[in-house]
Amino acid sequence: MSAAVFLDRDGTLIEEVGYLDRPERVVLYPFAVDALRALNRAGIKIVMVTNQSGVARGFFDEAMVDRCHRHIADLLARGGAHIDAYYYCPHHLDGRVPEYAIRCDCRKPGRALVDKAVREFGIDPARSFTVGDRWVDIGLARTVNARGVLVRTGYGAGEELKPPAGMQADAVVDNLVAAASWILANHR
Repeated sequence: MSAAVFLDRDGTLIEEVGYLDRPERVVLYPFAVDALRALNRAGIKIVMVTNQSGVARGFFDEAMVDRCHRHIADLLARGGAHIDAYYYCPHHLDGRVPEYAIRCDCRKPGRALVDKAVREFGIDPARSFTVGDRWVDIGLARTVNARGVLVRTGYGAGEELKPPAGMQADAVVDNLVAAASWILANHR
């Protein structure tokens, strides 16, 4: 079984813009392509796992999430990098779209998206990493027995100052390129 990086989207790979409701608002961090390309070259799978409650809230539909992900894939491909799979949770209990206003196991820190990747790619969560700008990303790492890296981009700098009781990241770094460097140094 192989290792993977379970990568958050907003505030980690791309600039945080609130609810991303159209591809034109996607702005990759300037170091994102280099970071992912280094992980690609090392043979580590990259799986995006992102909470997209804007679907449940009625701000946009799943087709728009897919359009944004295709746009991100195009931007990464231009730089010679790629993400192996894009998974997202469209649910939120406070949603106003009834079929999405549910409790689920795919909303981070729930494990359903990681379990899907494990089945589809033969990933070993214990050899894997989560990277994100929120404590739910570190919570996901704890849920699936992976190592969690908190980045200070997006909401990360503020999150670092107020960890939930008993929650600790395996590493706290400035950005995705520093996370990739830490992962490459700690990959087994």
